[in-house]
Amino acid sequence: MSRFHIKEEIRILGIDDSALISESILIVGAFFRGGLWLDGVMRSYLTRDGMDGTDTIEEMVKSSKHYTQIRIIMLDGITYGGFNTIDIVHLYEETGIPVIVLMREYPDFGMIRKALEYLPHKDLREEIIAKAGKISKVHTKNTLNPVYIQCRGIDIKDAARIVKLSATRSNIPEPLRVAHLIATGIILGESRGKA
Repeated sequence: MSRFHIKEEIRILGIDDSALISESILIVGAFFRGGLWLDGVMRSYLTRDGMDGTDTIEEMVKSSKHYTQIRIIMLDGITYGGFNTIDIVHLYEETGIPVIVLMREYPDFGMIRKALEYLPHKDLREEIIAKAGKISKVHTKNTLNPVYIQCRGIDIKDAARIVKLSATRSNIPEPLRVAHLIATGIILGESRGKA
């Protein structure tokens, strides 16, 4: 795979989901220049434990005014809204934008397989998880805690450089950290408003 041109202000869309408090799960995208500047926010909804996550993210990306500027889609894990599994191969092929999946811990595939036993489309979910590819360890800051990544459409070394470049405040890249804060804040605000 060819080397990826990486600038300090590379445009990254980090996507995270909210808490599992209903069947419709909020996902938030934080559009960043590197790990320094937030340039936009987008949102959508997917189904808890559903199979619509890949299409939902694809549509959110393509309908964004930032679509032509996004150089990397960064996901917080490969499952959203419980076990709504994101097909990163399909997402890359349909958007033309390389995808990096970041995980705070190495996945426990035994526990994942056990959880999938209770869901429809178990075999398809397992296939999507398997084709996401090799998991690599990355140290982003001077911490003992590494993160783990998978990628599609970009060399693993370049993906690791982008993760390190954008992890400016902690060992989690800013696009994901901020997407998480926004998603959590919206859901907490909505739940308080209903009380």
